[in-house]
Amino acid sequence: MTRLDIFSDPVCPWCLIGATNLVRALADAPDQPFEVTWHPYQLNPDLPPEGTDRGQYLTEKFGGLENVDRVHARVEAAAREAGIPIAFDRITRMPNTLDAHRLIHWAAAEGAQTRVAMALFARYFGAGEDISDPVVLANVAGEAGLDPAAITRLLAGDADREAVAREADDARRAGITGVPAFIVAGQYAVTGAQSQAFWTDFAREVAAATTPPT
Repeated sequence: MTRLDIFSDPVCPWCLIGATNLVRALADAPDQPFEVTWHPYQLNPDLPPEGTDRGQYLTEKFGGLENVDRVHARVEAAAREAGIPIAFDRITRMPNTLDAHRLIHWAAAEGAQTRVAMALFARYFGAGEDISDPVVLANVAGEAGLDPAAITRLLAGDADREAVAREADDARRAGITGVPAFIVAGQYAVTGAQSQAFWTDFAREVAAATTPPT
């Protein structure tokens, strides 16, 4: 298997699109060659733990409502082309995603990182839920096959908080300046929300290159 490291943030719509296209491509390829590992990246690491109002945050970030609408329209067009539902009108909070990343980190022990990451995308972009809420995170954990009671206990403490935050900082120091970012075999970088067709072709090429000759 070839290692595929994914750097993303659950509040990044391009991460939603790119990851969905990747997951679909791999699901359609029974001989897909990748061992997928998810890593934290926070677009907004300085947000308070309780998050902030999303409308105000985006207006300040993009310099006015017209610019926000323009950004949303571009994302919605790409999501529509990929058949991915996004409901920006349901989202009221811009959450701090450190606890969501802690959940993805813990899911690795159960081989459930992709299930958890995709469920977080769905909760945020589909249902507009606050994915910094421990109740929401526990529900996501349960859906992904983890023990929600155990996750609730972990979230109530500081387990792996510093380690996950440090890993996200390390990604920036390593030169990752935007997400989604996909690192193949520790050497090759694929950035941005690539199409399902791209990943289908790419997986086929990697599988062919790594298959021992008969």
